[in-house]
Amino acid sequence: MSSEHTFLFASLGDKKPTTARKVHIRRLYDLLQLCLQRHDLPRARRAWAILARCKEVDWKTMWTTGVHLLGEDTNTSESNASRLEFLRAMMLQHPEEREIIIKELILRLVLSGRYQDALDELELYLPSFPYQDNPVLHTYAGLICIYLAQPSAPLVHNEDQLPDTPKSFNLILLRDAQAHLEHAKTLDPGNAVANGFLERVPSYVRTIIQYINASITACDIGKPAAGTRWSGSRFRQ
Repeated sequence: MSSEHTFLFASLGDKKPTTARKVHIRRLYDLLQLCLQRHDLPRARRAWAILARCKEVDWKTMWTTGVHLLGEDTNTSESNASRLEFLRAMMLQHPEEREIIIKELILRLVLSGRYQDALDELELYLPSFPYQDNPVLHTYAGLICIYLAQPSAPLVHNEDQLPDTPKSFNLILLRDAQAHLEHAKTLDPGNAVANGFLERVPSYVRTIIQYINASITACDIGKPAAGTRWSGSRFRQ
């Protein structure tokens, strides 16, 4: 009987079903995948709910499908929270796939605008094996550091202040970004993203150092002599 059946998607060990029950499960899996490709999440969730109750289906190994079923709306905090909670649970269930899951977790945090949380997660895992040898995670860390190193507000230009003084790139984060990207390049010399941004980071650092030196020089030149009084951007005797 099983030889008479054809299925749209290979799955569940890709074994030919030998009973009517297994045929129905394979059909239901086809329906799940078809609904996912058509972005019909309500029907896909109903199919998933049935499959997850079948003893023949190890739903925990299908965590990528589970993440997709939670939806792609990154603007909904409730949806993001559910997705992140699910990924953390899967990391505990599948320690052998933690590297893949942590990538998805970082991506979800970034898409929801939680850049500092994403960096905190990376800094928690990167010092340990096997994450420390993963070029993608180091690339993520480098790019997030560059993003967080940017000025949080437009640069201020005012007569009473040195140019660009209060808001500038964070030198420490840029150094961290450079270290992560260099590590990624060492692990994967062909990493185009790491190579591309490594060409930019040193120029940012040089600009900041030049600015600091110029600021120190300006302060020394503009230091009022004894008996003078500072008022705005000019000295008054």
